Order: sequence, then structure tokens, then C-alpha cells
Amino acid sequence: MKLNNIETVNKVGEEVLLKGWVDSIRKMGKIVFVDLRDLSGLLQVVLVPQELDAESNELLTSIKSESVLEISGMVNKRGDKQINPDLPTGTVEVLAKTLKILSEAEPLPIPITDEAGNEASMANRFDYRWLDLRNPKKALIMKVWTELEKGCREFFAKENFIQVYTPSFMNSASESGADVFSVKYFDRQAYLAQSPQFFKQMAMAAGLGKVFVMGPVFRAEASFTSRHMTEFTGWDFEISFIDSLEDIMQAEEGMLVAGFKQLQKTCLPALEIPTTPFPRISMKESKEKLAKAGVKSERDDDFSPEEERTICEIIKKETGSEFVFVTDYPISSRPFYHMRKKEDQNLTKSFDLLYKGIEITTGAVREHRPEILERQALEKKMSLESLHDYLNFFHFGCPPHGGVGIGPGRIVMGLLDLNNVKEATYLPRDVNRLTP
Repeated sequence: MKLNNIETVNKVGEEVLLKGWVDSIRKMGKIVFVDLRDLSGLLQVVLVPQELDAESNELLTSIKSESVLEISGMVNKRGDKQINPDLPTGTVEVLAKTLKILSEAEPLPIPITDEAGNEASMANRFDYRWLDLRNPKKALIMKVWTELEKGCREFFAKENFIQVYTPSFMNSASESGADVFSVKYFDRQAYLAQSPQFFKQMAMAAGLGKVFVMGPVFRAEASFTSRHMTEFTGWDFEISFIDSLEDIMQAEEGMLVAGFKQLQKTCLPALEIPTTPFPRISMKESKEKLAKAGVKSERDDDFSPEEERTICEIIKKETGSEFVFVTDYPISSRPFYHMRKKEDQNLTKSFDLLYKGIEITTGAVREHRPEILERQALEKKMSLESLHDYLNFFHFGCPPHGGVGIGPGRIVMGLLDLNNVKEATYLPRDVNRLTP
């Protein structure tokens, strides 16, 4: 049975079967050294002509970079002077007995080991994303996604959340009439969901209590920034019978801490687990701190990317935290279903969570009283007719509730200090890209 490269360290003196890609080739006379790569890492394989059978010997000169090989051989311990401390498998090597070329690689269109130096090279790499992901640093991105989600799911299970699977087709836009993809749906028009928001709230009206959603969302924004895509994976949760915005923020803190602990345990051992509670600061206080720091505000009701970066730097310096909740957003920058503050009807019971200079979450207490929802929708110039099915959720008894929409790609971007959220995405979609 095929062995992962990393497992060979415990197989000294045993014969093993290995399969993987040729990372590099070195020749010393007639002896060929191959660094064989699989998802667990690199392993040195030594191919000595007199140790190989005749068929394998004939293939020695045919080995090419990135071809896929099958090798059987003996695991040997390296001498002290031969140990490679940079590799987890650096204490062993495999003396090959047989060699098969399972798939021969043509000359590569992109170098695998290099990093993207600019937008053009990044675009070229995305054209050959399956090759780009052979780079262990890029493969780590996918591992981080997996382990982060695993930890977050453990939190949801512990807290008795129910997972719901929401549709992507909608008969009306979930946020507003703008920035949605319209699609022909048989004899009528449908829209791709900007978020599962309406369906999460329906789950609250259904009495499901606490739900979470993980799935694709779509934004028809002609944005060419490092933080936007037209399709991305969203994580959402919604909670019934909350007392305040604090209930939602504490739930997200617990989810993120669980995710970070799982990452530290599995693939990011140096990761620091965030301390809770995360700092909280109002939009008004944030703007005052930014003005004091000499950062000009483009608008009063939201942040520019520069403001997001700067307020995170300020909070990190003041508290040591990479996270900060910014609360009390004005109604002008929030959707109609956010509940307004009783003491100031111009402010919403909402927040954004920022991490390492970028917004990763928007959360809020939802308005559950139908007459107020209708009034706020009309203030936003929305059609009550198109919102009929949504508003219907609230006419038959719906508990107070609230929740969040999270951009996990941005979290991964921050965790690995990537320059663009597309790098944190398996197959990104933006204004110009629909392939591969």
C-alpha cells in the first residue's frame, strides 16, 4: 500500500511503496537523486543502476521534473553528516528497487516554486491553478481552510447549532436591488443570493433556535481590489432569543478561538490564540482615533481600506489584539433589516469585526417586528411586493434574533499574510475570471 512520505521516518529497514511528483533531480555520475513530493512533504529517493531491475534502469534517463512516479524501495537511515534538518523526512532516504513513470510531465508553463510578484504573474498562476497549488506554501492554504472550518464546526456542534443548506436562487435581492446577478429562470427572472440572510431568518421563525450556513454567495460588484470577488464562500450563523449585540459577538469569539486552536494543533503551530473578549469600539470613537492619527475620512458612516488598516494598527498597539469589533454603524450604511438603537434611531445595533486591517464579518441584531421592517424597507426605497415572502416570516410569531455573515477567505488571507483574497481561494472568480 502507498505510504505518505512523512511516514517513512518510522519505517527504517522496511520496504515501502511511494507515489508522488518529481520536485527536483540531481545526478552524481550514474546515481540519480530524486526529491519526491507528496502532500506530506519531500523525501529523498536514491536510484542506483545496479540496485534497479532492467525495466526501471531503462527509465532512469526519462525522469522529468513534475512527472508522477511510483517507487518501491528500502528505507535507510542517513548518516549524521547527511541529515537534512530542514525536512521532516531529513533523517531517512529510500534506496529504490523499482521505478515506474505513471505520468510524464511536459515543460511547465509556470515555475512552481516562485511566488507571484505582481498582478500579471498572479493572473498567469490562476490560469494554471492546479500547478500553482503543487507549491507546498499554496497547498497549506487549503489545509488552513480545512482545519479552520473543522474547529469552527466543533464549536457549532458543542453549542447545539443546526446546519441549514440554503438555496442560491432567489426571487428578490437579499440586500438591495444593486450588485446582484440576475439569471433567466425558465419564464421569469431570478437572482443569485448575495447572502443566505433571508433564509437564516426564516429558520428563526421556524423555531430552529441556532443555525449556521456554509456556502457560496455572489456579488455583482465591478471591484478590482485585493479583497473582493464575484463569488466567494460565506459562513453565517443566526441565534434566536438574544438579549443584545453582545450575545452575537461572544458567539463569534468562541467560534474563532475554536478555529484558531484547531489550526495551532494541526498546521500552524506558531499561531497565537486570540484573547477574549476582543476589543469593542464604536464607529464614532474609531473616527475620533483616526482623526487624531491624521487619517482623513472619506465618509462618516463607513471605513476606507486605509481606515480599516489604521484602526487595527491603533487597537493592536493599545491592546495587543489583532481583532476589533466596531459597533454602532449609522443606518445609511446598513441594510433595512438591522435593528435601530432605541436611544438613537440613526444608529443600528450592528458591528463589523476587523482582523489584521480588513473587515471579516458584519453582524447585527435583526428587526423582527413586521411593521417596523416594512417601514425601514420603504425608507431604503425597496419594494414591499418583492419582499412579500421575506416579510411573511415575521407575521406568525418570530423571536428576537441576530447573527453574522463571515468572509472566511479574508480570515485565511490574514492568517497567512497573503496580499490578495484570491490567493486564499481555491478557484477565484472576479470580474474577468471564469476559468479554470
